[in-house]
Amino acid sequence: MSKRVLTTESGAPVADNQNSATAGVGGPLLLQDQHLLEKLARFNRERIPERVVHARGSGAYGYFEVTDDVTGFTSADFLSAVGKRTDLFIRFSTVADSLGGSDAVRDPRGFAVKFYTEQGNYDLVGNNTPVFFIKDPVKFPDFIHSQKRDPFTGRQEPDNVWDFWAHSPEATHQVTWLFGDRGIPASYRHMDGFGSHTYQWTNAEGEAFFVKYHFKTNQGIRCLSAEQAAETVGADATSHQTDLLQAIERGVNPSWTLYVQIMPAAEAADYRFNPFDLTKVWPHADYPVQRVGRMVLDRNPDNIFAEVEQAAFSPNNFVPGIGPSPDKMLQGRLFAYADAHRYRLGVNHTQLPVNTPKNAVVDNYGRDGLMATRHGSRHDKNYEPNSYSGPAQTGVPLSAPFAVHGHTGTHAAPQHVKDDDFFQAGELYRLMSEEEKKRLVANIAGGLSQVSREDVIDKILTHFAAADPDYGKRVAEAVSALRED
Repeated sequence: MSKRVLTTESGAPVADNQNSATAGVGGPLLLQDQHLLEKLARFNRERIPERVVHARGSGAYGYFEVTDDVTGFTSADFLSAVGKRTDLFIRFSTVADSLGGSDAVRDPRGFAVKFYTEQGNYDLVGNNTPVFFIKDPVKFPDFIHSQKRDPFTGRQEPDNVWDFWAHSPEATHQVTWLFGDRGIPASYRHMDGFGSHTYQWTNAEGEAFFVKYHFKTNQGIRCLSAEQAAETVGADATSHQTDLLQAIERGVNPSWTLYVQIMPAAEAADYRFNPFDLTKVWPHADYPVQRVGRMVLDRNPDNIFAEVEQAAFSPNNFVPGIGPSPDKMLQGRLFAYADAHRYRLGVNHTQLPVNTPKNAVVDNYGRDGLMATRHGSRHDKNYEPNSYSGPAQTGVPLSAPFAVHGHTGTHAAPQHVKDDDFFQAGELYRLMSEEEKKRLVANIAGGLSQVSREDVIDKILTHFAAADPDYGKRVAEAVSALRED
């Protein structure tokens, strides 16, 4: 078998890849050494801007198989028949830290799924928690700034973290999740995933339903205590990546069962909670989960940069039968995610192999731009309408419209019967066992006790007390004890 020949980018064979060209033995380098200059120039450009959030991630390929009939609720083709399989790619991630951060940290986890359907790619971009810290996207940049490294100290500062939460009472529910026993998953395989937002399904008759997605891990929930996490990070900072990679390589293919909660659209206006508030859940007693199918991961990426770092998910990638809801956070993400990818990867990022539709034909009038691979032929026009048999609109919306009314302005979300910021956080606390409560309080107190301002501590203690008096009392006592030490 003959050896492969090393070449330059232009295809010319490389004579020497061990020594640069010089002006005589031991002399200075020559500008004419095209191979050297090309290697150094490429090396300087091998990195792209990392994600502002969800920078540290892992991914895998697999498939989704429908196990239950949901055609009464959605006309989405990939959900149209029991047994139907659809290829997919998933990216898991931590949220706040940089690309060089550790996996086993107390942080929400991203849970983003790209379904390569026959009607185009459908991206379901969620987390491993059913709720989030804020309910309006105008607060998102401020929230992330408070969680990122301080511009002066260069590290995450408890003063910033807890000061923002103290001024954002709607965060109490998610804070209770984050500092509870599920705040540090043992691995990506051993956690649930959620669409988190409320989405809309529309059936073939045009009936609209609001839905929430729940991916339940079939491996069982496994989490780490703060002490176990510190030990894990010290042994392997890439523990989640290592676990996922090795499991799939061994043929131990992780899987999740997808369930949905379904709310007839007409019930949304009078529901006791605002169904479009990302800081709230729909109690299962009100809307039980219904099984949809099974997601299995069975293949690792060959190149993490090409397939994980360059994977681009956007919540506005819908397919017929699925659409958005009036969830304000979702509406903000419909713009922000796609815009982030255009900045990081370029306007033609959808043409990268991991992002391009695999089971649907892309046919539109987008042309040119950096790194374009689809240009069209001399017979294709780049405008519409035209007289040359170019692609035309269908006139059929992907999902049902929802009614809007009132005056434009910066309105607070409409209040429903139970729409305070603390009720559901208190419900979550009261569901916990005594040992779970002790660990929750200890986790919160460990961070809150490091805050330098007493007024910030006092302010957020009122949030925990509003959720449940016992909750607030225990956290206050634990913080006081730590600050006296």
